Amino acid sequence: MTDIASLPYRPCAGVMLINAENRVFVGQRLDSVMEAWQMPQGGIDPGEDPLDAAYRELWEETGVARHLVDLVAAAPEELLYDLPEDLVGRLWKGRWRGQRQRWFLFRFLGADADVNIQTAEPEFRAWRWSDPRDLPELIVPFKRDLYRELLTVFAPHLG
Repeated sequence: MTDIASLPYRPCAGVMLINAENRVFVGQRLDSVMEAWQMPQGGIDPGEDPLDAAYRELWEETGVARHLVDLVAAAPEELLYDLPEDLVGRLWKGRWRGQRQRWFLFRFLGADADVNIQTAEPEFRAWRWSDPRDLPELIVPFKRDLYRELLTVFAPHLG
């Protein structure tokens, strides 16, 4: 049995994508049976700049290209979350205890038709625009505190 506390956090980039009405993109994960919605996020490759990773993850998960967003803000520090113990051995081959995430707030400049979750390796089965205040209730319980913290960090930009 691995000592969970000895495992590192997976480096990750996250994107809060807001539209003209200050509503936030959320996607429903393909690999989850829960009614959970989340914002685009994913691992930072070795040597990759976190902002570049955010643009890449946005493209890979939503089909939204870099030229269709403006960078509004970046969270000043990494936000962490721990996986529940029962998931530690099942996700990411048991290599990580959770994630340390660099979050970026992007303004979406495109139209809904520019969103295409049927990407090369789809992660979402559905998507929608959501009120930012609803985010903590939409996400899996173990990420709720992180989403609440994000709302505080990006509050000055959410209208």
